[in-house]
Amino acid sequence: MAVSLIVFAMAAKPSFAQKKADPVKSLRVYLFDCGMIKGLNPSEYQLKKEDMKSTDMVVPCYLIVHPKGTLMWDVGVIPDSAFKGDAPVSQSHGSVTLSSPKPLLPQLAALGYPPEDITYVAFSHYHSDHTANANAFAGSTWLVHAAEREAMFTVKPEQQSAYDRLKNSKTVLLPNTDYDVFGDGTVIVKSAPGHTPGHQVLALKLPKTGPVLIAGDLWHYPGERSVNQAPKSEANREQTMASRAAMEAFLKQSGAQLWIEHDPDTFNRLKKAPDYNQ
Repeated sequence: MAVSLIVFAMAAKPSFAQKKADPVKSLRVYLFDCGMIKGLNPSEYQLKKEDMKSTDMVVPCYLIVHPKGTLMWDVGVIPDSAFKGDAPVSQSHGSVTLSSPKPLLPQLAALGYPPEDITYVAFSHYHSDHTANANAFAGSTWLVHAAEREAMFTVKPEQQSAYDRLKNSKTVLLPNTDYDVFGDGTVIVKSAPGHTPGHQVLALKLPKTGPVLIAGDLWHYPGERSVNQAPKSEANREQTMASRAAMEAFLKQSGAQLWIEHDPDTFNRLKKAPDYNQ
């Protein structure tokens, strides 16, 4: 009878076999809905509410899949640890509400890309709406500018809690020039300081879509591109304006699409995981 019970228990035990993604032959981008920010004051971005379609900001996460490896770019506003099952999470911070519909890591695992298998991790910058799940990728190689890393570990310890494990991660300190992640010109990290000391953006060459610039918080709303002023809370507003000018020149020269990360219209027109953009 004891043997029978053991056999039954083994048969009843759910399978936790990890799905492994198949190798890819060309570059692709998986886009995840990692949340929403509501209740923001547009005047902080030198804009007027009456001139805007919406003040809401979407929070995307990106998995870049290349034949030579993977790059996780920005990892959400709500940590997976805040979720109870699959129920959405909402948090209020004064007049601002942060929310997310589902945890990130199970979505990655379902595609065959658990955090421990991600080659590189990078963030446009260290603000909390881009780094909520950063510690999950402490086993990846971290791509960061020295000025950003220094800023991250000089803020109050409680502000470091989402990414403090990266302090001991394998790290590549990037130059203030372009950094070719996979060595073939298809995934380039570009320095764009100002919003934070080491803010960076990501330039891609997708096989069907063509060139794309994922712009972090260089712009938060499309309307900022026509306003000759930086947001009020930038680390260095002069650097922000110089970075914007440099990236506008890059967009013109390359013909790249601009993906403003927080822009709902940009987010809504792109394919979402488990589908992918290529």
